[in-house]
Amino acid sequence: MQLTPDQLPTTHDAQFSVEDGVAVLLLDRDDVRNALTGTHLMDDIIRVCQWINRTPDVGALVISGVGKAFSAGGNIKDMQQKKGMFAGDGLQLQDSYRHGIQTMTTHVYRLEVPVIAAVNGAAVGAGMDLSCMCDIRIGSQYARFGETFVNLGIIPGDGGAWFLPKLVGPQRAAELTFSGRLINAEQALDYGLLLQISPSEELLDTAVAMAKTFASKPRHALRISKRLLQAGQRLPLQDFLDYCASQQSLCHGSDQHLEALAAMLDNQ
Repeated sequence: MQLTPDQLPTTHDAQFSVEDGVAVLLLDRDDVRNALTGTHLMDDIIRVCQWINRTPDVGALVISGVGKAFSAGGNIKDMQQKKGMFAGDGLQLQDSYRHGIQTMTTHVYRLEVPVIAAVNGAAVGAGMDLSCMCDIRIGSQYARFGETFVNLGIIPGDGGAWFLPKLVGPQRAAELTFSGRLINAEQALDYGLLLQISPSEELLDTAVAMAKTFASKPRHALRISKRLLQAGQRLPLQDFLDYCASQQSLCHGSDQHLEALAAMLDNQ
């Protein structure tokens, strides 16, 4: 089924498209290096996540940036001037985080399809954390990463300190968080933050091609597999195995499973 433009969610500061089961979200505020605050990008991301979870025709999502940056994270001019989500007293700021950028965090994490970050340039602060919320990261040679919050006297208020140790290990995550230093694409690859590096002119095509291989699989099994990967991080083994058994029983009874079996047997 091919989705028409009027069936897609409305975005304001991002470009969104779907083709062959692969959704592509391009953060399109190069004028502010795709900052997540002070723009509509957070709302665009949340809206797209909600729509994808309700749309079984989508099998994977690619997130990338237009221009030189993937995302600069928070708008530091707004921080200095205490504007937007950075306005108000301590309690107001707490709610701004809880009902603002943390809402984006939970929506990206709860996406039921594989998510690939195609990191075209700098991903710093909340921009780095957004990439860490994705399942897979591919970077161009211009990719740069920085958990830079401490440089501004703040912390990763979007949940980055939960995601980063799971990707690079506790010791490396501590060093990156405490130093606030930037790392290049080669270092990110070495640390396990990037899966691979692709030439900048091929980055988006590489990410979409990978996403298409995921989206070509039976969709029910694909979405349940993602849930299992997340559940395995928090459940004791026996509870996890019980969950696997219940989900597997659903898969065995699905038409998609029977169709996949028939197709594989036909090809033997």
